[in-house]
Amino acid sequence: MNASSNATSAYPAALWQRLSALLYDLFPLLALWLVIAGLSYWIRGAQPVAPGSLAAWAEFALLWLVTALYAVVSWRFGGQTVGMRAWRLRVVDDHGQRPTWPALCVRFAAAHGSWALLGLGWLCSLWEPQGRTLHDLISRTRMVKLQTPRA
Repeated sequence: MNASSNATSAYPAALWQRLSALLYDLFPLLALWLVIAGLSYWIRGAQPVAPGSLAAWAEFALLWLVTALYAVVSWRFGGQTVGMRAWRLRVVDDHGQRPTWPALCVRFAAAHGSWALLGLGWLCSLWEPQGRTLHDLISRTRMVKLQTPRA
């Protein structure tokens, strides 16, 4: 099944579905973060990182990069993260096709901006006619809810 056929049998994802998928995605992300933190701890010779140090900022940047890779690669290859699969959600571009790498990178970065605005970027989906969030609008993507396949 290709992205265009999925887009035609889909409708805008509700905010609660998006947030539920995000909650599900915390579990694989926690596993990835623990591996990265453990490797970082091992590389430092079992010495804890000093808060505010260059090592702390480098570790934070690495954790953010791993999070970005998880999201962007999942969206690009299959249109879904693990959490999105559970809720039958998919990221598509404005034409219902698979988004480009640059659009997905912009989407990921803009989603952080949506949170930085105290969640207002996410809440705009409640009054936007097509249910899009601020990061959907900025990246020219959308999240859709796929219909349950018929038997």
